[in-house]
This record gives sequence, C-alpha cells and structure tokens, in this order.
Amino acid sequence: MNHGEIEQLVETMAKKARTASLRLAQASTNEKNQVLLGLADLLEESSDAILAENEKDLADGRKNGLNDAMLDRLLITPERLKQIALSVRQVSELDDPVGETIETITRPNGLEIRKIRVPIGVIGIIYESRPNVTIDCAVLCLKSGNASLLRGGREAFHTNTIFASLISRALEEGGLSPDAVQLIPTTDRYALNCMLKQDANIHCIIPRGGAGLIRFVAENSLIPVIKHFEGVCHVYIDENADAKMANEITINSKCQRPGVCNAAETLLIHETIATDLLPQIAQSLAEQEVELRVDEKAAAILGKTEIPFQPAKPGDWTEEYLAPILAIKVAPSLEAAIDHINAHGSGHSDAIVTADETAAQKFLSGVDSAAVYWNASTRFTDGFQFGMGAEIGISTDRLHARGPMGLKELCSYKFTVTGNGQII
Repeated sequence: MNHGEIEQLVETMAKKARTASLRLAQASTNEKNQVLLGLADLLEESSDAILAENEKDLADGRKNGLNDAMLDRLLITPERLKQIALSVRQVSELDDPVGETIETITRPNGLEIRKIRVPIGVIGIIYESRPNVTIDCAVLCLKSGNASLLRGGREAFHTNTIFASLISRALEEGGLSPDAVQLIPTTDRYALNCMLKQDANIHCIIPRGGAGLIRFVAENSLIPVIKHFEGVCHVYIDENADAKMANEITINSKCQRPGVCNAAETLLIHETIATDLLPQIAQSLAEQEVELRVDEKAAAILGKTEIPFQPAKPGDWTEEYLAPILAIKVAPSLEAAIDHINAHGSGHSDAIVTADETAAQKFLSGVDSAAVYWNASTRFTDGFQFGMGAEIGISTDRLHARGPMGLKELCSYKFTVTGNGQII
C-alpha cells in the first residue's frame, strides 16, 4: 500500500473503533464475559493453527538474526497458549469496573453528584515482539468497555493476525461488533505515524516495546500516551538477609526469564555480608551462564575465586539488558542502595531481601518505583501475578496509572448529577 492508502485505512479503522466503542460502553457484563469465554475456547480449539503461524514468525526471526531473548519473547508454546486462555477466563471472572460508583456527594441544595467509572473510549496499543499482547490488551479493553486499535510489530505478524481473527470471531459470535478490536494489517512504519494523528477517534495510546519506540510515540503523538519505559530493576541484599533466600530471589529475578521487563538487571549487596555471600550468589549466577559486570569492591571479592566477571562500565548501571547479564555493586549502606536505585533505576520494580522489618520499611517507602518488594522476586510485577488476569502494560508514568494496568486503570470517570429542579 502507498502512503495515501495507509492513511485512509488507519482513519477508517479508527472511526469504526470509535463507533464500536459507544456501543461497547453500554454492553452488559454478561455480554462481555460471553465473548471472553468464547475466545478462550477458540484459543484452545485453534492451538495447532496458532502454533503453526507462530513458527512462521520464529523462522523469520531466526533468519533475521533475532537473539535468543527476542525469540523467547516471540515464542508461543502449548503451555504458554494454555496460560493465555486461562488469563482470558480469569478476566471474565473479574468484577466489571464500568458503572462503579467511586464517590457520592449530596450538596446542601439537594443535588446528588455521583462520580462513576466509565471506559476511556478507544485505546491504541502499539507493541513489539510479544504476540500474547494482542490477546492481553484486547480482552482487558473489552472487559473495561473500551474499543482497541492494535498495531503489532513485524516480528509477530503471523501470530498477531491469527489472534486478531479469533477475537473478531468471538465478538461476532457473542453479538458485539468485530470493530471493537482491530489489528492494523500492515507492518509499514507509516501506519504508526498515521495512528498517532487520530486524536479525533483515539483517546489514549499505550506503547509496549523498547525505549526507542516509546520515545518516538511520546514525541510524535497528538494523543495522550501512557508510557512503559525500561525495566532497570534491582535486587538489594541487606546485611540481615537470609543467605538461601537471597540466592533464590536473585536467581529467580534474573534468570527465570531474562528477556522481560521485570527481570533484575542490577544486584546490590551490603558490604558487611558481601565477602561471604557474594561468591555464593555469583557462583549460582555463573552456573546459569549469566555474565557478571561488577564494581571495584565486587571485583576484589570475586577476584579471589575462579568465577568469571568483567569490570562494570558507567553505562551498565542504567542498562536494560533483557539478556543473561547482571551488573553487581557492593553498597556501603541501605541508604546508599536506595540512592543508587533512585538515581539509576527506571521506576519499575525493585526488591530488598532482609529479615529486618525497619530496613524493609525504609526501602519500601524510600524507593521511588511502581512496585517495591520485600523478600520476593521482581518477576511478580505482572497483571496475572497481581490477580488482574492480565495487564495492558506496566506503566512507569505517574499519571494516570502506575505499575501493572488492569481494568480500573483502563477507565476514566464522569459525574452524574441528579436534582429535582435546582437552578443557580
């Protein structure tokens, strides 16, 4: 398609989404849930077809030189597909936020003012690599009464396309407009530019991907953007940490899935326990084939072992590796660890491991991040793990949503005012 055809396509889709959003905002909870349950069934019934389309994307990714972490983000396995279907069913079981009364005010003149949750309207979602985002975002938008216009990355084009076709089928079979969820059927970058100019029909843009994509969207969008920047996440091991717990949380935070945004990228360890504990943890990391980039104090400790490492460079403390690489720094105090995280982190997810409640509470209140953990892995920053069923993204913004964005975060509000003839 030429640019003119792409402009027309995106504008037409956005207008259809706006029309569908007005109907969807009034759909009953039961109507929306029936679509979701139908979609979950279709995902399981279409497993072979989905995996076949996903293999096309994987083959293209290998041919184009995608690294292992990127291929893992792209991969749909039978187990992951079951999890996706389960998350759809879980969203159907969640309370519907639409119409919920947030606050009621009765004025002296008798006016009753109710503040109620309502859908945002049309949400544009721009994402890369991870095809499960197509399902996660569509079902959360649907349950919260929002239409969605999706623009996925070229890496997952085949998988995204079959997911979108199943969503359309579920909507039609459930009696709702298939225009409520649409996937832009081109990977041409120009479609993104066109989408960001549709402020008359799209009410919110949520980009999910690398920092470059998010900055491009934020700088070029005429539509409000909820951003998810890098996940530069930390694990801090305090001087009163349990050694076994510290090791397990570090390994889980870094190694369970290193290519995701809530994986740890920096390990901080208190200097009073570093000499004894750091070699143990470093050995566990080395066994997981994690590359260690360490500061001078950590190098002095690990230099007495045979564990491989390399000196950290200044940029390592702010790097989102999304790979089996971990920066390690010895911290002289809890306060120094908090200062380091606030200076070099991305406000995503950070954890302290300690048996000292006073230290933990200081960390929880002092670290300025969307999710802060005490004796738990950073990998829990996830809509499914938070009981949201899924998430549309993890916002590192402060307005209007922060952290995993579930159904309530996809709602705005309006005031309904009831009177009996009052005038000013």
